[in-house]
Parts: sequence; structure tokens; C-alpha cells
Amino acid sequence: MKKYEFLDHTADVKFLAYGKTLEEAFANAALASYDIMTDVKKVKAVEEKSIKVTSKKKESLLYDFLEELIVLTDIEGFLLSKVKTIEIKENKSDFTLTATVLGDNGDNYDVHTYIKSVTYSDMFIKETPTQTTIQVVHDI
Repeated sequence: MKKYEFLDHTADVKFLAYGKTLEEAFANAALASYDIMTDVKKVKAVEEKSIKVTSKKKESLLYDFLEELIVLTDIEGFLLSKVKTIEIKENKSDFTLTATVLGDNGDNYDVHTYIKSVTYSDMFIKETPTQTTIQVVHDI
């Protein structure tokens, strides 16, 4: 099964990310986001970062997770190599995501595009018993 695929969009970047679980689909959405910026396969896993976000809905949890990654890039120059661990827990009134991601400093790589922001435009999360599909549009 492919991890993600890019779709046509007039001005921004749109993709579908897939996973057998919600966590795997979120991880693949993160990889797709960084594949917009650079060749993710070339980024070395030398730095470890922790992320924790809590949101009322799964879509806002996805938004917040991807936004935290973009902030790491904007502030620290971090480029994602892989998602080491990711866990999503449903609480009584919200969802919590904790993740450990690996990557490296962007100064060591060719970065051809930066993401300005995550958007809710066309965003969806579809879950079936065997697959989760996520659609995201990034403003570039």
C-alpha cells in the first residue's frame, strides 16, 4: 500500500495519505508534508523531537499536529525524516496525540518549497475497519 499521493490543485499542494490505522495515516500525512519541501528519503534521522497536541476533533488534531511540525521547521530549521512513534488517544471530550519524530537540520539539504500553513480546505479523515484515508491541502 502506498503511503501518500499528491493530487492536482490550482494554487496549493493537496495530497491523500493512507494507513492501516489512524496513527499510520497521520504519520504518512507528516511525511507527505515534508516531501513537499525536500526529498524526505535523503533526510537523516539524527535529531529527535517530541510533539503533544490535544484537540476536540480528529481534523483539528491533524491540523495541530502538522502545524507543530511546520513550527519546528520555521523556528528550528528541522526537517522530518520519519515518525518514530505516534499514539492517538480518545478521551471523554477530546483527542490527544503524542509523537516522537526524527529528522535533521534543514541547512544540510536542498529545500525547494516551504509550507506557509496547514488549511482546513478540503480536509477529511475517512476511517474504515481496514484503512484510514486523510486529505490535506497546504498553503505554500
